[in-house]
Amino acid sequence: MNDWNPETYARFRGLRLRPALDLLAQVGALPDGPVVDLGCGNGAVAEALAARWPDHERIGIDTSPAMLAKAADTGCYHRLSEADAALWQPDKPPALIFSNAALQWLSGHELLLPRLARLLAPGGWLAIQMPRQYDAPSHRLMRDLAEKLHPRRFSFAGWQPPVWSAEAYWQMLAPLGRVNLWETEYLQNLDMTESGHPVRRFTESTGMRPFVEAMSVEEADAFVAAYDAALSEAYPLAPDGSVLFPFRRLFITLEV
Repeated sequence: MNDWNPETYARFRGLRLRPALDLLAQVGALPDGPVVDLGCGNGAVAEALAARWPDHERIGIDTSPAMLAKAADTGCYHRLSEADAALWQPDKPPALIFSNAALQWLSGHELLLPRLARLLAPGGWLAIQMPRQYDAPSHRLMRDLAEKLHPRRFSFAGWQPPVWSAEAYWQMLAPLGRVNLWETEYLQNLDMTESGHPVRRFTESTGMRPFVEAMSVEEADAFVAAYDAALSEAYPLAPDGSVLFPFRRLFITLEV
């Protein structure tokens, strides 16, 4: 995919940051070792990590040069590296691997998450937050419309969501340490936008990217128009143009 757009992603910074802070609150005392922000993006969580663990080395990892450039502007990381989370290897065992809304982009969680846990220092923590919004209209409509408009290019027969059930992660991780696992549905109040449905403006920097990047400009315009129309039925606007947008997220902590 093309590189991420930090400005578009940051449009809903407060709504995207709150789950990270909720996850951070459940991480306990750390052993020696670096704090790794895996999939750090534009450094949205950097200040909170620095405030919580000022004496730990803080490392940001991401695949996006544009996002890493914004993360550097925070001044809260000691090091930033461009790397794929699926392949990344630390120089020394981390005290914490913290990943906020990043690992849903990677497949093979049955291998990935145990591998990350094995990288930790003794007594270290793995803390992960991922959206579980894939059956909601906001995400289901993207798949339905892409397949309807371009059936030869998009097929979701036998498709499985990239984030598993909470129970499946529990079964996988419980043998590796002390697991804490929960789900939260945030009722997000999205303000009116100058153009497009507010939910579309929320998803366009994340979930929509793989769809529109596989389309021409004309195809993407038609897809966006159809998506806006469908969202207007699924998420009716309030008189002031705002909309209530429930959004479900999965949280995992593992102390090894």
